[in-house]
Amino acid sequence: MDTKLTLKLNQEIIERAKEYAADKKMSLSRIVEAYLQSLTSDKKDSDVEISPFVKSLSTGVKIPADLDSKTAYSDQLLEKYK
Repeated sequence: MDTKLTLKLNQEIIERAKEYAADKKMSLSRIVEAYLQSLTSDKKDSDVEISPFVKSLSTGVKIPADLDSKTAYSDQLLEKYK
């Protein structure tokens, strides 16, 4: 059930928030509701579940800034198909 809530906010913030909401094609009420939901929900009870595949991508391995990805991929394929 939706209930009306009145807030007092700085006018400049309200205007920027309205522009943001329009850009996202959402109502300002829904944005505030989603924000309050994220603040008050338990992290474990979140609707968004991270898949095992996505979790597997987070290895913590640092990738060198000067890595040549094409050469590394080519080397990996050559090693794989020896």
